Amino acid sequence: MIKAAVLGSPISHSLSPLLHKRAYQILGVEASYQAVEVRPENAKEFFKAAIEENWTGFSLTMPLKESVIDVGVELGFWVDPVAQKMKSGNTMHRQGQTFQVTSTDRTGFMRLFEGVECAKTLIIGGGGTARAALSALDGRAGEIDFLLRSPSRQDALLEIAQDSSLSFYPMDHALDSYDLVISTVPAGVTDAMSEALTSAIPTFCEVLYNPFPTKLLERARSLGASTIDGIDLLVEQALDQIALFSGVEFEYTMMRDELQRVARTHLNS
Repeated sequence: MIKAAVLGSPISHSLSPLLHKRAYQILGVEASYQAVEVRPENAKEFFKAAIEENWTGFSLTMPLKESVIDVGVELGFWVDPVAQKMKSGNTMHRQGQTFQVTSTDRTGFMRLFEGVECAKTLIIGGGGTARAALSALDGRAGEIDFLLRSPSRQDALLEIAQDSSLSFYPMDHALDSYDLVISTVPAGVTDAMSEALTSAIPTFCEVLYNPFPTKLLERARSLGASTIDGIDLLVEQALDQIALFSGVEFEYTMMRDELQRVARTHLNS
């Protein structure tokens, strides 16, 4: 039986339980999946206990995506080298008497950006999800610019980029000269940008689904942008987690369509 959960703080808004439960129902796998409030200061104690409590795996949201890397190393978990380089992981799954830490945000972004023009890309934010997007685009995007609220994020981003040129700008930098714009910042941060946006962005990606849609996503759509939204990323990264937790091979296209339907029906109800 699968025993899994999504962890973070706050966590009550998460749609992950809805999606995972539906997926395991489709796969015919007995499973328990819940939302559990865990803060970084309690993560080490929680993960130590989880080894003995027969947990299958965890989906990690903020603020645990970054802290899980150091905690995982300290506890002797296997941390995927790519996730370690990104200093961000959103997935833990059991391997014997330990856990493996990986990033399905990164693999989800890679699939979402297939076929998307991204030669000149802008990423808003520099946290764990932004670093996953950077890792997914490194080498595909020649130029990747960042809008950062905290300049201290720059060093971690520069460590990830091997084949793309990075530049950093203040949060009031214009958005309209890019092939792809990705927003990874918390709710409300980009609201003022929506008022300043006056021309179409070819592709705009918003990682939030609470609120949904954000003001910037609505504005980009109204100007004719092709959009990737928070539900798209939520579903895409969940597909890899479901495969890891269940150990069952399944057709991603069918599962993706059903989980998209479930999530969007819930948000519109």
